[in-house]
Amino acid sequence: PNRAKMSNVARKAALLSRFSDAYSQARLDAQCLLRRCIDKAETVQRIIYIATVEAFHVAKMAFRHFKIRVRKSLTPSLAGSNNFEDAVSDYIICHLDLYDSQSSVNDVIRAMNVNPKISFPPEVDFCLLSNFIQEICCIAFAMQALDPPLDIAFGADGEIFNDCKYRRSYDSDFTAPLVLYHVWPALMENDCVIMKGEAVTKRGAFWNSVRSVSRCRSRSLSPVCPRSRIGLSTISRSRSPSPIRCGLPRF
Repeated sequence: PNRAKMSNVARKAALLSRFSDAYSQARLDAQCLLRRCIDKAETVQRIIYIATVEAFHVAKMAFRHFKIRVRKSLTPSLAGSNNFEDAVSDYIICHLDLYDSQSSVNDVIRAMNVNPKISFPPEVDFCLLSNFIQEICCIAFAMQALDPPLDIAFGADGEIFNDCKYRRSYDSDFTAPLVLYHVWPALMENDCVIMKGEAVTKRGAFWNSVRSVSRCRSRSLSPVCPRSRIGLSTISRSRSPSPIRCGLPRF
C-alpha cells in the first residue's frame, strides 16, 4: 500500500483532534477578541460560524487547484503508470506545507466583508480573526487529503433541528423545532456525522430575526452599490405604488 493509505487513520485522528480543539479553544479565543468590539453574543457567534464555513469552502477550492498542479507536474514522468494516482496522493501528503494558507485567509475575509448577515453595520475588522481562520483553513485543506475526505454539513437559519447533527446551545429553547442560527458546523464523512455541531433554537425567535435583518438591510447601503439617493428613490418607487396614486378616484 502507498504512504497515503498507510497513514490515513493516523492523519484522520490527528485532524479530528485539531478540529475538536478549534471548537473548544480557538473558537472561544476568537469570541473573546470579538466581544471587545461587539456586545451581542449572537452576532459574535454568527461571525465565527460564517468564518468557519467560508474557511472550509476556500480551503477545498485551494486543494482542488493544488491537486491539479501536482497532477500536471507528475504527468511527464508517470504518465500511463498504474501507480499514478497513488503517486499524486503521496506527493500531496508529503507537501501539505506548500499550501498558501495566508492567501486563503484573505479570500475568507473578503467573503465575510460582503456577507449580508454580518457586514451591516461594519462593527469590527475581521482581520482580528486571521489566526483562527488560518487554523480552520489548514485543517480543512488537510482533511481533503484523507480517503474519504471530511467536510462540514450545510446549515441554514430556520431549518428543522437535527439531533443527529447538532447539540443545542445552553441558552436554547429545548422545545423549539427550528434552528435560529448555528454556532459550529457538524463534521461529515460522506453522509455520516463524525462530530456534532452546535445550534441555537428558540421558539418564534427566527421570524423576528428575519424581520430585524430585513429592516437593517433596507436601511443600509450595499458596499458595492453607489450611495445615490436618486437611485434608491427610483428603486423604491418601482417596487411599490405611491399611496397618493392609490387614493385617486378612477374615471
